[in-house]
Amino acid sequence: MNKKIKKTRNEDMYRAILTLENVDELMKFFSDLCTVSELNAMEQRFQVAELLNQGLIYNDILKKTGASSATISRVNRSLQYGADGYAIAFRRMGLPVRGDGEEEEDE
Repeated sequence: MNKKIKKTRNEDMYRAILTLENVDELMKFFSDLCTVSELNAMEQRFQVAELLNQGLIYNDILKKTGASSATISRVNRSLQYGADGYAIAFRRMGLPVRGDGEEEEDE
């Protein structure tokens, strides 16, 4: 298969997630969908994102989460240059998003 051909994403899984109504249903779904290791990795990445968003430094995040510096760096890149998925989730959870409003202050 040509590596340059990008596989289109199947939206069915994402639509299925949107039908779930509470945390318990989501946990059941993800327990069926993912391995324990995959869930642990995703949960750790989200925790790292929360801590980076709060302004913690890598060493403190490493101590709190056990995440590798590579994982912390990857999550930080997603926060800085990603699709803003973390920021959307944080805002909807009622959490402040680091960097919000900085552009207005500079103008």
